[in-house]
Order: sequence, then structure tokens, then C-alpha cells
Amino acid sequence: MAGDNVTNVGDGDFKAQVLDSQQPVLVDFWATWCAPCRAIAPHIDALATQYGSQVKFTKINIDDNQDTPQQYGIRSIPTLLVFKGGKVVEQIVGAVPKAKIEDAIKKAL
Repeated sequence: MAGDNVTNVGDGDFKAQVLDSQQPVLVDFWATWCAPCRAIAPHIDALATQYGSQVKFTKINIDDNQDTPQQYGIRSIPTLLVFKGGKVVEQIVGAVPKAKIEDAIKKAL
């Protein structure tokens, strides 16, 4: 369900892909059965195309990977976390307009 500029990550490679990244990383916590997750997916793909050289865009399926969502206290999806320097700098919960996601990305740059 990830676009060309969005990387699927899991519990095993989360540290390497997200926490150790030299650039900011947006992580989309989602599940295949989640309609709001599907609703924002086109926004994530569009922003990944637009900001892909400055920000890494990733998705983690919470059904297939339960350790990472638990570690970050993910209680509802979609939840978007923006990491910078291995730390969460922005959090968005729920299906939101593309502009709100873009604002969170801009703050991390």
C-alpha cells in the first residue's frame, strides 16, 4: 500500500530506517482494514513525491509489527509521527487534511 517514494518498515529495521536516519522521517502507523488510513494514503504519497529528497517517508503495519507501535504508545490509527535525530518532534492522530501533514513536515525541516 506504499507509493514509490514511501518505504515499508517493520520492527526489525525501524531503528536503522527511522531512528538512525540523517534526515527527518515521517512514519505512518496504519493497517489494511483502516479506512481513514486509506483515506490519507494519497496525501502521504503526494508529499513523499514533493519532499522525498528532504524527508524520508515510511509506513509500518501495526498488525504485522506490534513492538514499535506499543513502544510509541500508538492507540489509534492512522497516527503519523515525525522523527528528527531519532526523536519524535511531531504527532498527528486521525485522518487530517494534506495541509496539516505538510505543516508537520515543514516544522521538521
